[in-house]
Amino acid sequence: QVQLVESGGGLVQAGGSLRLSCAASGSIFSINAMGWYRQAPGKQRELVAGITSGGSTNYADSVKGRFTISRDNAKNTVYLQMNSLKPEDTAVYYCAADGGVQDYWGQGTQVTVAS
Repeated sequence: QVQLVESGGGLVQAGGSLRLSCAASGSIFSINAMGWYRQAPGKQRELVAGITSGGSTNYADSVKGRFTISRDNAKNTVYLQMNSLKPEDTAVYYCAADGGVQDYWGQGTQVTVAS
């Protein structure tokens, strides 16, 4: 089992920045890749950014150039630096881990961007 705990969400003005953190614990040796997803009201959950165990990254087109995903293996933590935030970035952000035979999800953290 893997436990994921997100932090760092909140309310920010458009153009501002936030950094989300996701701390992993438990059977972290089983994790192949991690990512951040988001779900806005009335919309499907979507991938925002992902990072493999080797450090390769991918981003949704809507956040390229504004968001950066990174990981600190020593701290078993993944980060999402979000800059130039827009009202359309408002959503609940979830951390996810690919554990091979099972995916794991955090509880989510709310990000609200005011115009």
